[in-house]
Amino acid sequence: MSILEMKVPSPGESITEVEIATWLVQDGDYVEKDQPIAEVDSDKATLELPAEQSGIITLKAEEGEVVQVGQVVCLIDVDAAKPASDAPVAAENAQAPQAEQKTVEKPEIVQEAKKEEKPAAASYAAGTPSPAAKKILDEKGMTSTQVSGTGKDGRITKQDAETAAVPAMGSASAGGSRAASRTKLSMLRRKLAVRLVSVKNETAMLTTFNEVDMSEIFRIRKQYKDEFSQKHGVGLGFMSFFTKAVTRALQMYPDVNASIDGDFKTNYEFCDISIAVSGPKGLMVPVLRNAENMTFRGVEANIKSLADKVREGGISVDEMTGGTFTITNGGVFGSMLSTPIINPPQSAILGMHNIIQRPVAVDGQVVIRPMMYLAMSYDHRIIDGRESVGFLVAVKEGIDNPVEHLMNGDERKALEL
Repeated sequence: MSILEMKVPSPGESITEVEIATWLVQDGDYVEKDQPIAEVDSDKATLELPAEQSGIITLKAEEGEVVQVGQVVCLIDVDAAKPASDAPVAAENAQAPQAEQKTVEKPEIVQEAKKEEKPAAASYAAGTPSPAAKKILDEKGMTSTQVSGTGKDGRITKQDAETAAVPAMGSASAGGSRAASRTKLSMLRRKLAVRLVSVKNETAMLTTFNEVDMSEIFRIRKQYKDEFSQKHGVGLGFMSFFTKAVTRALQMYPDVNASIDGDFKTNYEFCDISIAVSGPKGLMVPVLRNAENMTFRGVEANIKSLADKVREGGISVDEMTGGTFTITNGGVFGSMLSTPIINPPQSAILGMHNIIQRPVAVDGQVVIRPMMYLAMSYDHRIIDGRESVGFLVAVKEGIDNPVEHLMNGDERKALEL
């Protein structure tokens, strides 16, 4: 008998342990080579563990157990033959008639027993308040279900209503569910919790706000979205405009594109933009490498590819590692304004919000425009107010006037049409 020991592979650099989130097979199952057999959580992502060979599997770790990289988590008997799929079905079919003959008379016996034990119907008066009792209950804001009747046949008397205690404010109403459940947080969520608390405790985080007029972007998307989609195979969304505006602003204010390490500051000559994407396992932050060199088509295609990987659970740790600046869009969930938390070791993050038609003053006239609030949180230890405000104003310039600042005056050329 040949036994294969399956060990936990390394999900990425610096990761030494993972948690068995879910076994996708049961002990003793026959598995095929490359079949997903488990989902494992690291502190950065949830990954699938595929079977290395075909055979009968024996599990050596429990769900929720933390295991070290390189530890054996299951055994596969590679010499085991694949069981015939129709054998169990045939056996069950052969035994079925006998089981029916033995139990054919039992339902009638059970029904007779239930008829004999059926209790007498309760009195209609049970739980019914007298007129005087009902008046008192109404004055207390109570219902008859909250009082036990002591009168004849369970009727609620005036005395029952007078002595009934009024439920405390905020207490559950009668019949309401009081159920609760307790679920262990995934390793990813636990690590995220630690990181978020550390950001609040270890950085001098401030947030500055501004608003942008989305009119020009609306016009460009309406005019070119069909042609853009037909030629490039991806949609023309808002994220390409914001990514281009952010990379332009980062090059104008390099301290925003920096990180702090003790007494030293590291400035990056490249713009690796982390894009927050909501997936089935929570918020993931894949990275657009060298986004400053990408076209509108390149940004849209890369974001679509990374977002699909996140939603399908196929994103790798390397694709989420690094990043010099983060963009998050709470507007897709309806958020009007928020203060995003910095994604360490980065020093700043831009929060987008929902777009609302609002009256604004333009050239002395009140007009209705699609407006969005922007929020930029930053680490004041290395980014001063001048840089933070200047950066956000530069982003606003790019969004308010994308043709001039992001497209060099030529819409069709910038969109590669």
